Amino acid sequence: MDGGAADEHLVQEAEKIAVALGRMFPGLCEVVLHDLRDPDRSIRAIENNLSTRQVGDPATELGLSRIADPAFPDVVQNYPNRFPDGRPAKSTSIGIKNAEGRYIAALCLNLDVSVLSPVALTLANLVATDRGHGDTPLETLRDRHARELRRAVEEFSAERGAPPRSLSRPDKKALVQQLNRDGYFESRDAAQTIADLLGVSRATIYNYAKPPSDP
Repeated sequence: MDGGAADEHLVQEAEKIAVALGRMFPGLCEVVLHDLRDPDRSIRAIENNLSTRQVGDPATELGLSRIADPAFPDVVQNYPNRFPDGRPAKSTSIGIKNAEGRYIAALCLNLDVSVLSPVALTLANLVATDRGHGDTPLETLRDRHARELRRAVEEFSAERGAPPRSLSRPDKKALVQQLNRDGYFESRDAAQTIADLLGVSRATIYNYAKPPSDP
């Protein structure tokens, strides 16, 4: 088997692994196989497409770094990342070298941390002890950041035992109205952040935020 055929065989074997891993964690972990022999059309396979990329899309910066430097680390593990809609992710990238020691592929896993956050929060609430609470000073709503907004959404979701995107329509509407009452809509880009977290349009968020009509 010549070098080109051997490299293709390795990539085909890696593709089997990518498909199997993706199907083991449906909706939770995106698995992407990059063919680094063709950086302009690097993505060879993608399972659980959470990043909206497509087969044939180009290599990432990390892939280009591997192409440029065979000494680049084989495994870059558990680094923080984000999907295009703002959801947090935990990523791992595994480089695959041929017999000549040149990177020809990379297997990348992107775990959707936002799906697990409500579960972790529920467990944290379950084991938490009462520390006692004094007078809580009023906070300035204008300075709230997206992180605080996400936490408010995750707390609401955890109380209902579901990820934000899996909440029912009435629950999403109740959440948006609660956030509106609490002043989160005074923050810049709050509506778009909430829309991304709930998986709905910005127009839907403004519709949910309207107070109920008087009978």
